[in-house]
Amino acid sequence: MAPHEIFSKMTPGVSAQIFSFLFEKEKPLYKATIDALAKKRNLRPVFIERKPRDERFAWLKDSLSRAVNDGVAAHLLQVWLIGTQSALLCDFLDALGIAHDENGTVEQLPPAPAKEQLAGAVETLLAKHDAEHVTIYLHSFQALHEEGGWPTLGEVLATDARLKLGA
Repeated sequence: MAPHEIFSKMTPGVSAQIFSFLFEKEKPLYKATIDALAKKRNLRPVFIERKPRDERFAWLKDSLSRAVNDGVAAHLLQVWLIGTQSALLCDFLDALGIAHDENGTVEQLPPAPAKEQLAGAVETLLAKHDAEHVTIYLHSFQALHEEGGWPTLGEVLATDARLKLGA
């Protein structure tokens, strides 16, 4: 699932959490995102900025759900995950025995673990964290790695009904 597809299938509540985080903690990025997305649609950024928060967030979600904005969507997902979901990231990597920093980032991604080990890591995450956040993270993890992610994670995402966005 590409980053723009993740935005298209996530609930409005989670997308509002992402945009609220960006608005409160990453103002320059939030403003640059609105500027870039508005210009791509031949709109003045001030037109978007003056919308009520709910309408602005709905507009952002719609814009980030378009394939043309995949790069922006990927960047925002990374910033949000590291900024607010580091415990989830660390729990996943710990469950797989992968060394990481305090934010849950890895220098060099190891080869794909066994499907059974991944399934166990998913169980750990779902027991401790919001299911939609887990699903967004796992799909983002898979989408944001150059080689297309881990084939075994792709299998888990394809077969575990709990990891379907928009279901």
